[in-house]
Amino acid sequence: MNKKVVTFGEIMLRLSPPNYKRIIQTDTFDVTYGGGESNVAVSLANFGINSYYVTKVPKNAIGQSAINHLRRFGVQTKYIVESGDRLGTYFLETGFSQRPSKVIYDRKGSAISEAEVSDFNWKEIFQDTDWFHFTGITPAISDKAALATLEACKKAKAMGIMISADINYRKKLWSPDKASKVMSKLMQYVDIIIGNEEDAEKVFGIKATDSNVFKGNINLEGYKKVSKELLDKFKCKYVVITLRESFSASDNGWSGLLYDGKNYYSSNKYKIHILDRVGGGDSFAAGLIFALLQKKFPENVINFAVAASCLKQTISGDMNLVSVSEVEDLLKNGGSGRVQR
Repeated sequence: MNKKVVTFGEIMLRLSPPNYKRIIQTDTFDVTYGGGESNVAVSLANFGINSYYVTKVPKNAIGQSAINHLRRFGVQTKYIVESGDRLGTYFLETGFSQRPSKVIYDRKGSAISEAEVSDFNWKEIFQDTDWFHFTGITPAISDKAALATLEACKKAKAMGIMISADINYRKKLWSPDKASKVMSKLMQYVDIIIGNEEDAEKVFGIKATDSNVFKGNINLEGYKKVSKELLDKFKCKYVVITLRESFSASDNGWSGLLYDGKNYYSSNKYKIHILDRVGGGDSFAAGLIFALLQKKFPENVINFAVAASCLKQTISGDMNLVSVSEVEDLLKNGGSGRVQR
């Protein structure tokens, strides 16, 4: 499939203690790279999409290592700007059983947070582009990053490019009030809104009734209402919601809901024994984008997205390293986990 997708955001250095250790007890850290939109770009490249990632990284060995990490999975990096002082870092303490995962950010003053609108030639970047994707993390990084995101949305919309946005609220980056003001402006340009129960409530004040994700209780009718309110508010084409039932840090229920303004489509539900849940939402977004570009029927779109993100949560690191055939095999055979010989 010769489709071009562009994503824009921050790639970070990820440091995590091995073997489920706590940060205060480890002597070593496993090193990888990740970030919302870069994770989407990698997933799409693995699906055979012509995938471009746009960001700003420092012109030093750490910035180059991040670029190399993207290239190894087939992501196009020609529009990455190399300037600035540092690459953002985050520390991940992976939870186990009843102990939750924890994230500590060290990203203040990162290269992308200091990016200017003039750093990115969106008219050139978006030539022959079919799709543009960003998340609410990027405008939350800084006011400058928010302006750059807005400029990208304006140009993509003017060029007739499909735009998707994962609301992806991060309370450690901004307040609900500021998130609502900034994201409401950006949503005017968005065709497909992706979110979860916290995103809709914290950013737009839209709450699903009679659900408690921490107790594993999902009321699908409440999420249908959330979907309709979001679509009516922003006049987009689709609203898609991930539904995570958190039984423990190790075991979750995972499913999704798609609303197209007329009908609701619910996915298969998976019970996941989680290896690494970071990037689960990004792999869902990538599966959704891929399936929509394939012009699959809505019920097949939401099932592909959920299956792709189910597999990601069995893979360590931020990025989903699976192929289309592996996702389709899960959809067909249900994921028995039998050895394939």
